[in-house]
Parts: sequence; C-alpha cells; structure tokens
Amino acid sequence: PLANRFQQLDANGDGVLSGGELPNAPWVKRADTNNDGSVTLDEARRAFGVVQSPGNGAPEDTQSFASLQRREWQIDGVARQALVHIPKTDAAIPVVFAFHGHGGTMGHAARTSGYHTLWPEAIVVYMQGLPTPGMTDPEGRKPGWQMRPGDQGDRDLKFFDTVLADVKENYRVDANRIYATGHSNGGAFTYLLWATRGEVFAAVAPSAAIAVRGLPELKPLPALHVAGEKDELVRFSWQQYTMNAVRKINQCEATGKPWESLGPLVGTIYPSAIGTPFVSLIHPGSHKFPEQAPTLIVKFFKENVRK
Repeated sequence: PLANRFQQLDANGDGVLSGGELPNAPWVKRADTNNDGSVTLDEARRAFGVVQSPGNGAPEDTQSFASLQRREWQIDGVARQALVHIPKTDAAIPVVFAFHGHGGTMGHAARTSGYHTLWPEAIVVYMQGLPTPGMTDPEGRKPGWQMRPGDQGDRDLKFFDTVLADVKENYRVDANRIYATGHSNGGAFTYLLWATRGEVFAAVAPSAAIAVRGLPELKPLPALHVAGEKDELVRFSWQQYTMNAVRKINQCEATGKPWESLGPLVGTIYPSAIGTPFVSLIHPGSHKFPEQAPTLIVKFFKENVRK
C-alpha cells in the first residue's frame, strides 16, 4: 500500500517526491532526514517502519532482494556504491548494468526493475549516482549521472570502468554478453556509455532519454528504446529524433515489424543487415517507467549476443 501511494504521488515517475508532489503531512518532515526537500521511497519506508521488499515488474521473492550485496569502491577518493546480484553458477555469466533516474537510488531501481529476479543467471549491478545538476534540479542536490564526456571529471565513467574491471577479475564474465540500461537521466548515461564504451556491450536499452550531443559518436549496436507518447519531461518528439538517428546508425530497414508487446508497451523491431537491430518500445503514458518494461528489456538482451 505504501509503495502504491508513493507511485500515485510521484507524478513525474522519477522515484522521488519533491515540490508539489509532497503532501502536507507530518510524516514528510520525518521522512526527509537529509533535509533536501525531497523524499525517496526508501525514506518513506523508514519513516513508516516498513520492511523493504522487491519491486514492481518482477516476481515477488523477498529472498531475492535480500541476496543483493551492497558493494563500495573508491573513485578518486570518493566512495561509490552499488547493489550487486551474483548468481551461483560455474557457467560464463552475462552482466547487466542498471542506472536509476535523476533523484533515484540504487535500491529504488532494484525494486522497480527487478532485473536480478527476471534474469537470475546474470550478474546485475544497480549503481548509485551522486548529486548532479539536472533538468528539474539545477542546483544538483539529487543523485544522478554525468550527461557528457568530461562532466564532473568523468566520475561516472570512471565508476563504471572500475566496477566492470572488478566483476571481470572476480567472476567468470561472458564478455560477449554485457548490457546497460537506465531510465531518464540513467538512460542518457546509457547513451553516453554507448558513445564512449560501445565496444564493451552486446546491447543497450535506454528509457525516456535522448543521446545528449552523443549521436555522432555512436557506432552500430543492438538497441532498444522505451518511450512514452505523453512524456512531459523528455518530450516524445525529442526521443523520436534520437530513435530515428539510431536506426540509421544501425543500418536498419526502413519499415519495422511487430516485436513483443506487454501491457501498454508495443514493440516494433527494425532488422539490420549488419546484425544490429533496433526495437522501439512505445507506450501511451508519461515519463514514468512502465512496470512491464524490464521483462521485455531482459528478453531483448537475451536475444543479442556480441559476435
């Protein structure tokens, strides 16, 4: 019930209640422990004493959320964190990197996407951003990701490089099955990773995002893009421009074919003669991340292995 109420209040679907989204209620002050004028679902749960549980769009399995390991790395003297799912297997392991939106948290991303329950055989890394200026947060009080090469001293690209090197060193990673996905600001960072680290990935799946000045740097790569036709934050027309550009980069056919659909999501695949298909996953909603999207993102990842 608390999670449902939180989602109702979270009008822009960024995983954080702020401004007009905050109700005039005593619990808000109690929940805003860091006095930043906003409340995450984690903070609301702590305020009400609610035990964490796994998220929407994934099977309900309390043990699976409990199995996530909180890890920490030092990047240029700054502590960076992630929640990591490690499968118990002797086989070569695929890796999925998942990035929350601006103002979100790694815990919220784990609950609302549940990639580790949808694909338990994969290493799944939910990375935590740092305070970063954004479209709705020009002062940079909320956590997010760098948007362009060189921003914030490339702290987030360095973070990614360090974590990837760590998992490769300590686990039997399948180098042909490494993937990245993210929503909103996390989706923009996914595009940045494609532009700057594209050779690493088998496929990417950004959501509610655009490639910020990075289109010229993109090389052909299987990609899926989730977009809402009524997105009030990252306009659908902006996302269409990015999607059309990606189809050209990937040398896709001009006419798409029906792919998978689930709930409000309608998938269209644009085949590519060079093996880099593009899938548009369109829904009639707003900026909010559709709870059915992770299921189809995992399907797309499983269909694409780097050759």
